[in-house]
Amino acid sequence: MVDPDPPGNGYARRPVTQLHAGIARTDSDLLAEEVPVAVSYDGTPFAVMMASPGDLQDFAYGFSLTEGRAVPGDILAIEVRSVLEGLLLDIRTRNPASGDAAPERLLPGRSGCGICGNRLLEEVVKRPAPVGDSVAVELAALEIALAALQDRQPLNAATGATHAAAWASPEGTLLLVREDVGRHNALDKLIGAMVRGEVDPTQGFALVTSRASYEMVTKAAVAGIGLLAAISAPTALAVDLARDCGLTLAGFARPGRQVVYSHPHRLQRQTPLPLAGEGAEGG
Repeated sequence: MVDPDPPGNGYARRPVTQLHAGIARTDSDLLAEEVPVAVSYDGTPFAVMMASPGDLQDFAYGFSLTEGRAVPGDILAIEVRSVLEGLLLDIRTRNPASGDAAPERLLPGRSGCGICGNRLLEEVVKRPAPVGDSVAVELAALEIALAALQDRQPLNAATGATHAAAWASPEGTLLLVREDVGRHNALDKLIGAMVRGEVDPTQGFALVTSRASYEMVTKAAVAGIGLLAAISAPTALAVDLARDCGLTLAGFARPGRQVVYSHPHRLQRQTPLPLAGEGAEGG
């Protein structure tokens, strides 16, 4: 369970004009790479995602699990090929689907989009199965993870344009961090890294540097994660789904301040922790 080296091809240098107090000078800047990744299963196209080009093996495992396309044990091989237009990611499985059993997304998935290409309402709002029991953590552990996360985002430090998803131990030690231009992709990469590293999703918590949209809650629940903390706000649908499936959802995670929207029993402190709207500070 080792994090990758700092990214080598996750950013590109481009010339820019710097303006300071009306004075212009030529310079260069590091920009996050955003490339089309065409995902296929056994040679059949499924989706085109706009993503950062790193950790695509992790992405293949996490995306397959959270999209309901393949469980980890069914994945036989992953092939990544570079073409002029972007990257081809073909996932080979034990039981290739065909015909109507192999749905294909009709539109590309943009870096900020988790539903692009789905054709039916039932494909958009997926109600995850209830999450099982998972370890409770102290609020101090969440703050320890928050304090450490900034130094574990080399791509964002270089570009200022990416999200991160992290997995922390019950004590708050960051064990895995994955970055991507898309928040959904970052979480899929984290989940894939956990699967590949055989990390128990009941023994820790996930932390994301984005808002907690309903897709983020769904992906976390499908992976068996019981506690998801987001630096920004959740949506109303995310809170409804979290309450329905038993996931603890915290938003506005800051040093000394968190808002808990569902199932607060997994976050411990000396006095009982109420739900947002029941004595906790709203955001």
